[in-house]
Amino acid sequence: MIRLFFGVLAALAFLAQPVSAASLAKNLFGAEDLPADMSPATYGFYSKGCFAGGVGLSLDGPNWQVMRPSRNRRWGHPAMIGLLQKLSRDAAKDGWPGLLVGDISQPRGGPMLTGHASHQVGLDADIWLTPMPDRRLTRDERENLSATDMLVVGAREPRPINDKVWTAGQAAVIKRAASYPEVQRILVHPSIKKKLCETAGRDRAWLNKVRPFWGHNYHFHVRLRCQPGSPQCRPQKGTGRGDGCGEAMGWWFTRQPWLPPKPGVKPKPKARDVMTMAALPKACRAVLAAQPKSPGDAIFSATTAAALAMPIPPLPKRRPDR
Repeated sequence: MIRLFFGVLAALAFLAQPVSAASLAKNLFGAEDLPADMSPATYGFYSKGCFAGGVGLSLDGPNWQVMRPSRNRRWGHPAMIGLLQKLSRDAAKDGWPGLLVGDISQPRGGPMLTGHASHQVGLDADIWLTPMPDRRLTRDERENLSATDMLVVGAREPRPINDKVWTAGQAAVIKRAASYPEVQRILVHPSIKKKLCETAGRDRAWLNKVRPFWGHNYHFHVRLRCQPGSPQCRPQKGTGRGDGCGEAMGWWFTRQPWLPPKPGVKPKPKARDVMTMAALPKACRAVLAAQPKSPGDAIFSATTAAALAMPIPPLPKRRPDR
């Protein structure tokens, strides 16, 4: 109770502070090491928001390994972390060796110091298209090992699929992820979407969630819908009807999406580099001011799952690097 009282005081004090142009949100959120000790909730949109009550994905699990751990981006809404564990188990039953999990979110979300425009509300996750090896990667390997490019290297965009590395396994794990009702969409390179369209067969409803986007040739991006208990989460527009194949893919296979910037035109600054706290939902100030979870409570566990009615088994202990 005392801890809660002082946490509320800290949040009120933070809210009372004026937000200046120098208060870049990426610097404030990028400095947080642990999630806010609050009830799980997301605020704002995927590319302009934050989240409270986040949990971390254990660095090692039976069917996953976290990559680039030094970035400290293995945090998310409990629903996202639970889904990643569920996907790792289901994909293993389908024959996929295991997930190499890339960036999820920072401990409290918000804009990142580098990289993504989205991943701000704990409902986005990148999963490598490289199958997990049959051993535990060392810390050095997790930091420096490159994901596998699924496209023909050196070809002109939109580069075609490299059939020497693309297999039915990549298609199956994407299909499995798209099958979950809580998944709002999955982003892949247009050539990967085209390949999925060509090989899906008669079961095509899941293709509706798989959307083409620039990049995403090393990994696929999973996005969840706004979760219960988050009335201030702003949902993304739906994916419409149909499988998104055929004529719907036409624009991506013209030159227009791949044209270089016009000479002499100064590129606009990235949103994360100019976004201040004033641009985020007001609740994000309280998220920043909140007390951190203890390290032991911050990692997703069976207790967390039970509270959310999620049938997730206890996590294994972290295996040592070798």
